[in-house]
Amino acid sequence: MFGFGVKDLGIDLGTANILVYIRGEGVVMQEPSVVAVQQHTKEIVAVGEEAKQMIGRTPENITAIRPLKDGVIADFDVAQAMLRYFIDKARGRFSFFKPVVVVGIPSGITAVEERAVKEAALQAGAKEVQLIREPMAAAIGAGLPVEEATGNMIVDIGGGTTEVAVISLGGIVTDQSIRVGGDGMDISIVNYLKKKYNLMIGERTAEEIKINFGSAYFLDTPEDLERRHSRYAVRGRDLLEGLPKTIEITGDEVRSALEEPLARMVEGIRYCLENTPPELSADLIDRGIILAGGGSQLYGFDRLVRDVTGMPVYVAEDPLLAVAKGTGLVVDNLSEWKNIIGSDK
Repeated sequence: MFGFGVKDLGIDLGTANILVYIRGEGVVMQEPSVVAVQQHTKEIVAVGEEAKQMIGRTPENITAIRPLKDGVIADFDVAQAMLRYFIDKARGRFSFFKPVVVVGIPSGITAVEERAVKEAALQAGAKEVQLIREPMAAAIGAGLPVEEATGNMIVDIGGGTTEVAVISLGGIVTDQSIRVGGDGMDISIVNYLKKKYNLMIGERTAEEIKINFGSAYFLDTPEDLERRHSRYAVRGRDLLEGLPKTIEITGDEVRSALEEPLARMVEGIRYCLENTPPELSADLIDRGIILAGGGSQLYGFDRLVRDVTGMPVYVAEDPLLAVAKGTGLVVDNLSEWKNIIGSDK
């Protein structure tokens, strides 16, 4: 707590989760990007996991807010307060030196949104802020040879966006930022149950269904057949009677609920492949597509991408940590990666 050394930070500023990497220590924090705010005084009541537990359960005078939407800042003041909380917690409140902070941002971010991220981090206590595109950070974190003259394809599925990029010689050759991710899957589950069963559920319940019971692709294997036909109890509120209600849904129904957001993700992957130079396309056939981000862990998603593209598909080691690790590797050797931070835009 009383360290006087500079603790430079890498931050994966995600819509669903914020991960913080401390130089020389690795990823030390991973918490939901949620802030609970007292409505009248605007006082911060809770941040991170504690605040997430309040979603859908707060009294009228407290609101649980996600200050980021689709990978960018939607509520500047709350985002700044959240960043200050995590920066202070990471470096120790008694450190006398402000850190250099490297922040992962979506590839489709606008110049205005870039300035908002930088300004929020500076006001939260950073000495200097460097931005790196999330697909580049994910590729570095996944161990891809991004500086070599070969094609590397990364698909990073976060809470608010899906970032797809083909990288070569330290730069992004072609990319696509699709503003749908894990949160979009949750919303699709909510809407499916509302339309088919007149059942209203909260986003936390939808997320639990997705994580525990969600699937993207089925084959006729015994395991897949079991997942398709197994049943899952869902509790919510009946929209017609207004009373608590429990229904059972099958794995096939959850897969159907996820079809629309998954189709948008796959379309973004196809777009990047269609716009990749032929020389790099040949590399991708050999090297395949690397999946990162929490959404890549959806059961069968790798097989869905493999079936649509006809290419090898691999899930990165520790996919949820890929962007944070990438920002951390950059902050560990900022001078070495300086050209990549400047060229990936």
